[in-house]
Amino acid sequence: MSGVLVVTGGSRGIGAAVATLGAVRGYDVLINYATDSAAAEEVVSRVRESGRKALAVRGDVASEDDVIALFDAAAGLGPVTAVVNNAAITGNTPGRLDSQDVATVRRVLDVNVTGVFLCCREAVRRMSTRECGRGAQRLR
Repeated sequence: MSGVLVVTGGSRGIGAAVATLGAVRGYDVLINYATDSAAAEEVVSRVRESGRKALAVRGDVASEDDVIALFDAAAGLGPVTAVVNNAAITGNTPGRLDSQDVATVRRVLDVNVTGVFLCCREAVRRMSTRECGRGAQRLR
């Protein structure tokens, strides 16, 4: 068994494809999503069809509490051994710089930068050899 793969933004597009491929390659999968529970449950169904365990968890990757809850839920599937930080937003793009508002830019940075940091930090806390003795794996 390869352990548990956490995929942020896993309900659609690239994230859904990564979650499905991870299951084919032997991972149980936690799919994180922000709003579309139906799409997330469809990915869960595809993962389960391949014989793996799966769970969809709603959460905002820019929220420290949500990220901790996400990894706590993933631990319920087993040891987290792989993470794909796929969640991202684009804000008002395409558009001119002079039409962008500061609140949107801050939100984009919170999700796309702070969210990746929070997920990586939580992954290290749970996966590092110093913390748990397991270390990380490359998704093969």
